[in-house]
Amino acid sequence: MRRIFQNSIALMVVVIVMFLIIPLPETLLDILIITNISLSIVILMITMTISEALEFSIFPSLLLITTLFRLGLNVSTTRAILGFEGSGAPGTPVIQTFGNLITQGNIVLGIIIFFIIVLVQFIVITKGAERVAEVAARFTLDAMPGKQMAIDADLSSGLINEQQARERRSKIQREADFYGAMDGATKIVKGDATMSLIITAINLIGGIIIGSINGLGDLGTVAQTYSIATIGDGLVSQLPALMISTATGMIVTRSVSDGSLNTDVIQQFAAQPRAILTAGAVLVILGVIPGTPTVPLLVVGVGLGVFGWMMSRRLDQQEVQAAAVEEEAPAQAPPVPSEADYYKDINNVYNLLTVDPIEMEFGYSLIPLVNESSGGKLISRIVIFRRQYAQDMGFVIPSIRLYDSSALGTNQYIVKIKGEEVARGEILVDYYLALEPSNPAGEVDGIETVEPAYGIPSRWILPENKEMAEIYGYTVIDPLSVMQTHLSEVIRRHAYELIGRAEVIQLVENLKKSSPELVEEAIPNLLSYANLERILKSLLKEGVPIRDLGTILETAIDSLATTKDLDMVTENIRVALSRTITRRFCEHGQLRVVTLDAEVEKRVIASLSKNEQGIYLAMGPDLMQQIVSQLGDYLKKFNDLSQTPIVLTSQVIRIYLSRMLSQFYPSLYVLSFNEITSDVQIQSLGNIALTRDTAQGRPERKAAAV
Repeated sequence: MRRIFQNSIALMVVVIVMFLIIPLPETLLDILIITNISLSIVILMITMTISEALEFSIFPSLLLITTLFRLGLNVSTTRAILGFEGSGAPGTPVIQTFGNLITQGNIVLGIIIFFIIVLVQFIVITKGAERVAEVAARFTLDAMPGKQMAIDADLSSGLINEQQARERRSKIQREADFYGAMDGATKIVKGDATMSLIITAINLIGGIIIGSINGLGDLGTVAQTYSIATIGDGLVSQLPALMISTATGMIVTRSVSDGSLNTDVIQQFAAQPRAILTAGAVLVILGVIPGTPTVPLLVVGVGLGVFGWMMSRRLDQQEVQAAAVEEEAPAQAPPVPSEADYYKDINNVYNLLTVDPIEMEFGYSLIPLVNESSGGKLISRIVIFRRQYAQDMGFVIPSIRLYDSSALGTNQYIVKIKGEEVARGEILVDYYLALEPSNPAGEVDGIETVEPAYGIPSRWILPENKEMAEIYGYTVIDPLSVMQTHLSEVIRRHAYELIGRAEVIQLVENLKKSSPELVEEAIPNLLSYANLERILKSLLKEGVPIRDLGTILETAIDSLATTKDLDMVTENIRVALSRTITRRFCEHGQLRVVTLDAEVEKRVIASLSKNEQGIYLAMGPDLMQQIVSQLGDYLKKFNDLSQTPIVLTSQVIRIYLSRMLSQFYPSLYVLSFNEITSDVQIQSLGNIALTRDTAQGRPERKAAAV
């Protein structure tokens, strides 16, 4: 029984369809006619009491069902009228009652009144509702990008949380779907009005023909008999249709309402007592003019005057009460200060100093790539990247603020870290980016450019050239992926700048849930948050994941027992994370690297110096130039193999060599032998060695500290 109740609406739609085929008894048909009228009244009342259209979001589907219901009843009543055999009257008692009510013994007057009702519905209400629904649908869809951008801005600024943003996006999408459905549903109302006229003509003409053939009387008697039934049938059908059409127009005009229609009408009319008083005065003046209908004009004019006076008095009382409340509690509603007065308070100036960790500005043409309502997937891609980066690197990327900028070109975008630009790119939305291979099989027409994330020579190609470019060996990327990849690489490169004291504390608190004893032992007795932040920054800067924070703390505790040098502590942590580092940089069990000649390592070690700040590298310019220039040649091999460039050296000089080479090759990683697990096959792509002059000890110029 419960399952039947849950599917009652679906069963009812099937029963309505059956009305088109199965004859119904007169009593049941009368009950269904009254039910149709009652249902239309209920729907009209609902549309007048709701405050926004989404409170009655089933209306488009309900409109289709009620229209189908009326058409089914029309077919049944037509069968009852045209199937009349001479006993009683054609149709049903309800149809006869409504027919006699409107005709009042005058068939011509009844037909005229009926057609006026039909034309009012068809020309005025239905056509107006159709136009309003069409405009509302168009403007709702046009406003979606702006609404979506406002939600993203509120989310980025922290005014709302992720759940509230999701609810707002869902509401915007449902509004667009609703008004789009209403735009189509109004066509159903229009078709229903047209069909009513056709059925009325069929009943009248068909009834007269059938009555004349069956010998039910002379032509005048037959015409009168079937006219009453036809008008009654049309009336019981058009009254619900008229109310449903009115409800349709009502619900699509609720976009600017704050409450129900009753509340809005009363409040807004009551707020304009002068207009009511003026209208009453005009009617009173017209009433005293000779020749005018004095009594009706005076009655209505005096009534409006009394109502306007009462509303005016009520508004005055409300103003007095509001003034009294302001006098009693002036601090609760202070006047809004001017901008100059506001910034006289120095604390308000500090509010301007807030800097977002990550910002992304883009030109107008790139909005469709960002706006979810128009199919943009950048936000969802960022969410996926944030989750993936957290799993890989152990650090949660902060919120990214996205907004458009009129200062940029329409196809440009920039990425800012802590308020300063760090990357810039340009996207052609209607094109694809084809990355050129080393030896393409053919050339594809396009606009030459450089891929923004990795600096690969590329071409912007038309969509129709995509398949041909792939055949020639090009790697074809859609515009959204180009922008998302660039943003991801910028974040990876600057992740160490994004981790601060607050993020470190949050990571430690998260570790405390699983290892409270370890955290209690390490922090702050042996390792302060400041030193831990420095260690984590150093690891992230060189692409080492910090997800295993427990191992990092344990190794730091052991290392601090023998040394206070955080650089050495960090190096020991890297050795403890050897499996993590190997997984991070090793591909298919192989690690392609560039090594240093033993003599080069000796010269580098000899260049190490120490002062009160610690150990630093003071390398001669000639040696530095040789290492940098030879390494630049080897990097071309890594690019040809699409491999991450890695220099493998001893642990003693790794950190100092890494700091020096990062100034010339930011994408280069320097690893030590101790950081690579024994099961990895190391393949050397080259060896950096000294030239003969330097090896023979030619005097070097003054050393340069790095």
